[in-house]
Amino acid sequence: MAGLIGLAVIALLVSDVARDMRLLDTATSDNVEWTIAQTEVEFLEFEAEILETQTGSDRSMIDLRRKFDVFYSRISTLGEAALYAPMREDPVYERALGDVRAFLDRAVPLIDGGDTALYAALPTLIEEAETLHEALRTLVTSSLDYFASESDARRTDVGITLGRLAAALAALIITLGLLVLYLTRLNAQGVERQRQIAQTSQRMNTVITASLDAVVVTDAGGHILEFNAAAESIFGHAAADVKGRSIGDVIVPEKYRGMHEAGMERMRRNGPRNVVGKGRVQLEGMRADGTIFPCELAIQSASTDTGEIFIAFLRDITARVVAEQELMEARDQALAGERAKTDFLAVMSHEIRTPLNGLLGNLSLLQDTSLDERQSGFVANMDTSGRQLMRHVSDVLDITRYDAGKLQITPAPMDLGGLVQDLVDGQSAAAARHGTQISWRWSGEPLDWIAADRDRLEHILMNLIGNAVKFTREGRIDITLEIVGTTSDGADLEIRVDDTGIGIAPDQIDRIFQDFVTGDVLYDRMAEGTGLGLGIVRRFAAAMNGKVSVESILGKGSRFTLHLPVKSVDMPEAPAEPAETRRIEVAPRRVLVVEDNPINQQVVRDMLLLDGHDVTVVSDGRTGVEAATATRYDLILMDISMPVMDGRAATRAIRAGDGASADVPIVALTANAMASERAAFLDDGMTTILSKPLSRKALDAMLSGLPEPSQDPDQTVIDLEHLADMRAAVGETFEPLLDRFESETDALLDWLGTDPPINEIRERVHKTAGSAAVFGARDFRAELVTIENAAQDGAREDLSRLPALWRNTRNALRAAL
Repeated sequence: MAGLIGLAVIALLVSDVARDMRLLDTATSDNVEWTIAQTEVEFLEFEAEILETQTGSDRSMIDLRRKFDVFYSRISTLGEAALYAPMREDPVYERALGDVRAFLDRAVPLIDGGDTALYAALPTLIEEAETLHEALRTLVTSSLDYFASESDARRTDVGITLGRLAAALAALIITLGLLVLYLTRLNAQGVERQRQIAQTSQRMNTVITASLDAVVVTDAGGHILEFNAAAESIFGHAAADVKGRSIGDVIVPEKYRGMHEAGMERMRRNGPRNVVGKGRVQLEGMRADGTIFPCELAIQSASTDTGEIFIAFLRDITARVVAEQELMEARDQALAGERAKTDFLAVMSHEIRTPLNGLLGNLSLLQDTSLDERQSGFVANMDTSGRQLMRHVSDVLDITRYDAGKLQITPAPMDLGGLVQDLVDGQSAAAARHGTQISWRWSGEPLDWIAADRDRLEHILMNLIGNAVKFTREGRIDITLEIVGTTSDGADLEIRVDDTGIGIAPDQIDRIFQDFVTGDVLYDRMAEGTGLGLGIVRRFAAAMNGKVSVESILGKGSRFTLHLPVKSVDMPEAPAEPAETRRIEVAPRRVLVVEDNPINQQVVRDMLLLDGHDVTVVSDGRTGVEAATATRYDLILMDISMPVMDGRAATRAIRAGDGASADVPIVALTANAMASERAAFLDDGMTTILSKPLSRKALDAMLSGLPEPSQDPDQTVIDLEHLADMRAAVGETFEPLLDRFESETDALLDWLGTDPPINEIRERVHKTAGSAAVFGARDFRAELVTIENAAQDGAREDLSRLPALWRNTRNALRAAL
């Protein structure tokens, strides 16, 4: 573009030079200066002719008049020609020209007159002509000066134009030089780029050829353009055989070709691209022999001169898929092993608990018999050992719960200082036997009342303090409580247990929180134990969002630190005064015990019989449902894990039915169920929960909280005397009439469930109330009368009590037969 502009400027300058040269050439041809100079010559010739005519013998005036006309014509040219118009603007020229014209104007009458007059006027013409020389000289000189200036100006313009032309040519030459340099550089860059492209192409070809992944290039129509060596190896096709063929026919399994073609068609129509540019996707490919194998595919597109192309990178992942499958199988086996271990521990802990429940229950019964002092000691020792074994089993069960993510933490207000004092009091005797002093204190401001899980915290501190007592001889144990920081809703509590015991070797510190690491490894068997204590401490602390750490120097002592976030709470109201130590007296009740273990059956039955209760025992849930349907009990004690039908299913069946005991309290008997399970028991319809091993104290406390036992249904639900009189009066028709009454009442209850009109309720209820009166069903009749009166007043009475009352009434009527 710059070159074209330069050429245009040069062309314009050349045109100006040519024009100026033409102007110079035209001025020379017209001979302007000669014309002006000739004016003075012609005037002199005219003047000379006058003198010659005056002195000559020939008085012919022809030459004089001709010379005058020539001079006159020349002056006319100077005064009228356009060429001299610029000069006429000069005042000097114009004044001189005016003087000459004035002379000519005076001479014209004489020249045009007769010869005699002209001859007589010759002296005057000569005299005037003499005075005209100065004007003519001025006229010629000013004209010549003007044209000389014009010529100089024209030459100057030409010179300027030529200078501009030379500058333009120089600029053009420089531009062309720069252009040549630029083009040379571009050419060098093009050569370098060509070389780089060639190298890149060579490298790419090398990479593609050496690539372990298949590289397949296709055009927009899906026809193969490139097929590298890895593609040949993976798919079993030669590149020469597949170039130009559709990629779908070559490597796509037949069952996917329809989707492949649909995708290609969608891309040709500029539709959404589900695979192109989306990274790696896993699918299946097909080898030349038809074998289907898993592969990873990544596709990118590129634009070329011939159109869009697609570059597909494919990797055979058969080995990886197999390895992943083996890894998942190994993982599943490991998880199955963990589940099996957890299930095994849970089952074993439950199975161990079952005989322990029987053992501890019988010991409880035995303690209530007449024993001498020695026998009481034996029973107390057995009870202590049994309960210690029960704690070990509970520890195992707690581990399985924590590892399964089911360990529940239940915060509640508790007196932290009181808990620590109780633990210290309980360990003081053992510490004294070892010659060890044990004490506790607050460091800083005390915080006694907190919200925490007392059972879990007690378990943690019991293990930490108990271990300190076990492994400290003739020393000290100091327990320090301190608030070391605050949180958004509470405080950071730190409990430190320092002892001067035997300490822990550095290489053993990381192992002490592992399960089943006991004193025979760490302390040369100075103390017995399962090795679960610190493992449970670590788990309980983590479940409470805390942690446990240890610092120890072998031979000098240890410090165990429990760090817990806690919430400060106000001290609750003072608890009621403790009850007297005597057993709680409860009214006798009719109790159904649903329990599959014979020993546990005997323990529960004997406990209840000792307090005067009427006990029925069944061995599975289904039998329990049948018994609860047929007979009304005051209480059902339901075991959870049983054959045929478990306790939860049995409870749901009892509650859902219309049996005689559908609404009586059902108490679960379970061995340390988790909080989530306890909630599920209550959702099933159970009233409350008793934990195994069952004690008479816990059983009495539960019974004392239940409603008073119901009286004999025969004395409350129906009027037996009236029923007996009616039966005697009607004789053999009593039972058909009773059947009819039952059918009529069942139909009424079904009809009432459809929300009928109030006026119809009054009529049908009145009819059934009369039948109830005939059979002495006084409570049922009273409820029907209440419903009838409400309907008469235009109101609907609550009908929820009616079905249960009818069940009790029908059972009482049938029992009276």
